[in-house]
Amino acid sequence: MDNKTVLITGSTQGLGRHIALDLAAKGASLLLHGRDRGRLDQVAADVRAVSPGAPVRTYLADLADLGQVRAMAARVLDAEARLDVLVNNAAIGFGTDHTRREVSRQGHELRFAVNYLAPRLLTRELLPLLTASAPARVINVASAGQAPLDFGDVTLEHGYGGEDAYCRSKLAMIMSTFDLAAELPADRVTVNAVHPAHLMDTRGVRESGLTPAVGIDEGVRPTVRLITDPALATVTGKYFDQFTESPAHEQAYEATARARLAALTRDLLA
Repeated sequence: MDNKTVLITGSTQGLGRHIALDLAAKGASLLLHGRDRGRLDQVAADVRAVSPGAPVRTYLADLADLGQVRAMAARVLDAEARLDVLVNNAAIGFGTDHTRREVSRQGHELRFAVNYLAPRLLTRELLPLLTASAPARVINVASAGQAPLDFGDVTLEHGYGGEDAYCRSKLAMIMSTFDLAAELPADRVTVNAVHPAHLMDTRGVRESGLTPAVGIDEGVRPTVRLITDPALATVTGKYFDQFTESPAHEQAYEATARARLAALTRDLLA
């Protein structure tokens, strides 16, 4: 990873923080994103403590506000000479109250906004820099928890449930992964999605009322593999369950559903 620049969203805790520490030890230049300045400065200090001299720069933004997503992308484009890897890791889980529907700054259902719209927008905004840095990679941290979108009520204005909202947002991310991969030459920019591990010991899992099943390291290894493995240099448009290429939910392969999601997304991001 020497001379490779990697942007990791949601890097102040959990999987994102551990990926940052792993990549710093491999020689990567890191662009760390978070929404809390204190925690962002702390993870940057942690990286430097583990890997003295590691190039680290930080970007502050709340992904629940698409305006801040656009502003962060503009800062990256202005400040960075290259971007070899984008890891869309930041996400919101089911929530402590699974019955409480929350909304983003723009009024979108919060999980759909943070887990899908924000990484979709960030990737599109940074695509010129990724393409200029080719070969480059986009890794979308998805989930085995996937639920089909109901295009009559995509963002669950009726019968809300936090688990369903989360699973819908992750399937939307995978559907967008497939679409973007089909647009881009595989020898220039690859786009893949990964379920890193089942119920890792993260704050999001615990706050959702779930019992962690594995340590965070179980999710680091398959995610870092997608970032670094030369054998995956031109592999694109895939969904991986940890190390294994696997089928996503069947709706992800429905052209009509993907087209409807793309049209909705254009409207929401306009």
